[in-house]
Amino acid sequence: MDTPILIYGANGYTGELIARRAVARGLRPTIAGRNSAAITALAQRLGLPHVVVSLHDAEGLERALQGHKVVLHCAGPFSETSAPMVAACLNTGVHYCDITGEFTVFENLASQDFAAVAANIMVMPGVGFDVVPSDCLAAHLKRRLPSATRLELAFRSPGHTSRGTSTTVLKAIDHLSGYSVVRRDGRIVPIVMGSINREVDFGRGPVSATAIPWGDITTGYHSTGIPNITVYIVLPAFTKLILPLGGPLLNLATKAPVRDILLGLVRNMPAGPTNEERAHGISMLWGEASDDEGQQVSTRIRAAEGYTLTAMSAVLIAEKIVAGQWRSGFQTPSKVYGPDLVLEIEGTERFDNGTN
Repeated sequence: MDTPILIYGANGYTGELIARRAVARGLRPTIAGRNSAAITALAQRLGLPHVVVSLHDAEGLERALQGHKVVLHCAGPFSETSAPMVAACLNTGVHYCDITGEFTVFENLASQDFAAVAANIMVMPGVGFDVVPSDCLAAHLKRRLPSATRLELAFRSPGHTSRGTSTTVLKAIDHLSGYSVVRRDGRIVPIVMGSINREVDFGRGPVSATAIPWGDITTGYHSTGIPNITVYIVLPAFTKLILPLGGPLLNLATKAPVRDILLGLVRNMPAGPTNEERAHGISMLWGEASDDEGQQVSTRIRAAEGYTLTAMSAVLIAEKIVAGQWRSGFQTPSKVYGPDLVLEIEGTERFDNGTN
């Protein structure tokens, strides 16, 4: 029996992982994308129904969505691809989910809240590693310290990134011109990339982490209401050598000749981590909430490798939506499914430190 889930961009590295996870769960989603040869071949391998359609074909996209309850949108960069898919979902009454980590996409889709309520659909970007574990971590910290006014989150997912992720990162650098962002007093504030750093202990001793423009700048605020949020990542060693030189050097990545060279290098990268690398990989997250009285709590999460976790969490949320567990409007994972959603993903452990 076919399952009313459509996976768009299923021929991409992460999209295929999600499609395979769905099949392993006994589901039969429709897979879709614009590459006819790749989509048809994948559909034959997995024994799934499929449709070939471009995001630029508004009428075709709406026809493809008919008969489905939810789309898992996996074709990035989402700053370029989310708008036409959301428009199609609003017109067809299909719930929208994606696997973005781009804070600008979260901001844009948050502005669609009224339209989503009117269409009686849920718009929930970030149902993968970005941002399910970190969003649940933020909500858990708020639960532990309801008076929190500051939230700091950090993550580390050792291993290779996919071509799609790397392309999205380059697009983000281009858009932000070497800057990052934080949230201060409820507003998003730009900072020079590499200018805010801190030591983070994921459970194996302190390591240096750098503030980045991540989706939790938006989702953490919507999920917790905490007005001051900073998100950090542990960067590769060579990146740490570049960051102290500040925005001007990173700006080189936005210049056409350099950008084209970098994109060319990305196109020659492996599609993503191997099955063995994913099987043996882990992801680690850390969070700290504090209030104006000096109270402070922290929590760590250890989970599956990032791309594996994305496949598991995306399918889990799609299954919940099909089962009728959804709320109309723009939503975050923890607002609808609670801080403990991440613990439903196999291999996830959460460790609390005491209140100081």
